[in-house]
Amino acid sequence: MGRPVDQCLQQFVNQSPWDWQPVRKRLAGHMAAAFRAKAWVVEEVAFPKNGANSVGVARQFAHSAGRLINCQLGLAIMLVGEHGGCPVNWRLLLPRSWDDDPARRARTRIPAHERYRSRWEHLLEAIDEMVLDWGLPPAPVVVDARATPRVEPLLRGLEDRGLSYVARVGESALLRGRMAGWGFGEAAGGTPANGTTLSGPRRDRGLRSHLMTVPLEVPGTLAVPRPRHPAKRSMTVEWAQGRNGPKAIWLTDFGETRLPEIAGMIELRRRAAAQLALMDAESGLRHFEGRSFRGWHHHVTLVSAAHGYRLLRGLDAEPAHARARSHG
Repeated sequence: MGRPVDQCLQQFVNQSPWDWQPVRKRLAGHMAAAFRAKAWVVEEVAFPKNGANSVGVARQFAHSAGRLINCQLGLAIMLVGEHGGCPVNWRLLLPRSWDDDPARRARTRIPAHERYRSRWEHLLEAIDEMVLDWGLPPAPVVVDARATPRVEPLLRGLEDRGLSYVARVGESALLRGRMAGWGFGEAAGGTPANGTTLSGPRRDRGLRSHLMTVPLEVPGTLAVPRPRHPAKRSMTVEWAQGRNGPKAIWLTDFGETRLPEIAGMIELRRRAAAQLALMDAESGLRHFEGRSFRGWHHHVTLVSAAHGYRLLRGLDAEPAHARARSHG
């Protein structure tokens, strides 16, 4: 492309006043109609940056990168099914340091109401938008909650909305649960007598994993039964062959007898991560060069639309009998 075209594209992404929310709603509608999403997978996306002037940038720990980096952090809510996954809603996670920096906020055109909020607040707001404003049929929510210091408000929020979930947590969350009175049996340390187990192949290095789930005895002060969605939680632990200690720990309301479904949800999260890597390689997801709040939202929306278009083109090329079989 020539320089005038480049300038027009940069203006369209960074300065143009178009509203990204209707575009996301249309994208979500197309994706939901094309294939049945088995889960809404929530993924952190880190955008590495040099300097300190791009909107929301800070030196912060990115769980998706496993280290402390100078970056922007975004939250992607993805529709994921047999044919892949596509982000349809996004939130930019503003660090606390940006709340009291009027100069940077003005330069990056951050709306006054956009302040630091916890991840679970962002997530529940995005889910409400998708269900109430967009009219999407809800699906189980799969989320990595290790970056959430207090996971209880997130679980409560999902339960109040009648949404099933599989939430990955860190061992510190389990320690807080023990202090709060949650009953974990022996799941964090070994196979319990009352647990359900499942073994199966792992996609990485051809090794095998072992999944085990046990019910959680949640005190009434933490989980008051609700007519729509009583809180009946269980914990699922995964061990990898040749590894000391658990590989991952999830809290879920699927129940301890539905381990194959829980395993399927965990696999969908891995599929979502692979789709984000594909978006990075093919559409430049992490290569946002603008600095404004509006520009960031424009960028991630356009990249999502491009990825969704590729998925839909792939479905168009797939034989009709294969589509029917995957939807059956």
